Amino acid sequence: MAFRSLLYPDRFTLALVATAIAATALPATGAAAPILKMVIVGSIALLFFLQGARLSRQAIIQGAIHWRLHLMVFAATFILFPILGLLTQTYLQSYLAPGIGLGILYLCLLPSTIQSSITFTSIAGGNVAAAVCSASASNVLGVVLTPLLMGLFMQTQGGVSVSAIGQIVVQILVPFVAGHLMRPWIGQWLERRRTLTVVVDRGAILLVVYYAFGEAAINHLWTQLEPGDLFLLVLFNCCLLAAVLIITTMASRLIGFSKRDEIALVFCGSKKSLGSGVPIASILFPASMIGAIILPLMLFHQIQLLVCAVLARSYAERNA
Repeated sequence: MAFRSLLYPDRFTLALVATAIAATALPATGAAAPILKMVIVGSIALLFFLQGARLSRQAIIQGAIHWRLHLMVFAATFILFPILGLLTQTYLQSYLAPGIGLGILYLCLLPSTIQSSITFTSIAGGNVAAAVCSASASNVLGVVLTPLLMGLFMQTQGGVSVSAIGQIVVQILVPFVAGHLMRPWIGQWLERRRTLTVVVDRGAILLVVYYAFGEAAINHLWTQLEPGDLFLLVLFNCCLLAAVLIITTMASRLIGFSKRDEIALVFCGSKKSLGSGVPIASILFPASMIGAIILPLMLFHQIQLLVCAVLARSYAERNA
């Protein structure tokens, strides 16, 4: 029964699907569209402010001594994933609807998750302190590296504009740093109100998804998307995740990491952040493209949760 429960989407995934359907049927138009955009800008800034405030400096310092592990997580996130993404995007983009191929590349350039990386590392009996450090560092670096790498790989298409980089700094990096600086005063208050941070995190993502899928419907993206596109995306995501899990596991054992460090590398190095990816996409790309851009990420999000839940349980049973 417990295993069967893993096969069902979590409530947030169901909320994402429901939001996408609602936006497709009733997109924001007219005067509602700019108002929604302003609300999204504010919610994204608040999201990253709270993320910065929740970032524990003590946990980062505690885990920072494992520099080889952090370098491996960085390599998996920002070198291995982009290489695999470039190779597959080059082949698949001619078979997919416009924008989906770019979404595959964007998925591979995103930072790791924080919450699920740490959670699965803990369940599996891995090095939680190092996971906190690696996942947190990945998210902080991703705010800068994701748009820069996206601009580098999109040079033939005009790249990412200086204006977009500026918006990243103002809407994401500045609130993040401000939140972390405020942690001594509001950190404990937020710890006692985890529901508030969850509502803000998920609410901001749902708003962006609603806006993105509404714009996609207005621009008739879904009429260009065929069932074969979704099949290819699911197949690609499964193969991508499997390749990274296998490579990180083999690399960990070749280097001689302990089992606890191997677990941290496998779970931190194989994740891609929906929480960072959706807001950053809303700044980097035109509204008409965002739906196609984040579709591969939304599918990967559910697949990584299902696979890593089973994998974490397997590690835990072997360590028992």
